[in-house]
Amino acid sequence: MAINVHHDTEQGALTLHLGDRFDFSIHRAFHDVCLGDIPPARSYVLDLEEVTTMDSSALGMLMLLREHAGGDRAEIRLVNASPQLRNTLRIAGFDKLFTVH
Repeated sequence: MAINVHHDTEQGALTLHLGDRFDFSIHRAFHDVCLGDIPPARSYVLDLEEVTTMDSSALGMLMLLREHAGGDRAEIRLVNASPQLRNTLRIAGFDKLFTVH
């Protein structure tokens, strides 16, 4: 599973377009793109439009990204989430840690 990445170097923004599965199967790719030996971007956008499956490892990856990006100072937006995904994020309390659209 590939993650499509757009890096706007002028704005310091990293946008990730995830496929239909946001789960452990993309852990290595997610780590390499977001958490590798690169300095954090100023902001992150994770486009969840195609995501139909999200598991607990996805929530863990989001927490690692948040920590890498600066914790409470991190600017991470989760966009185009289906009502089901928004509900999962709300139940897990992630709507308080991330901007969810």
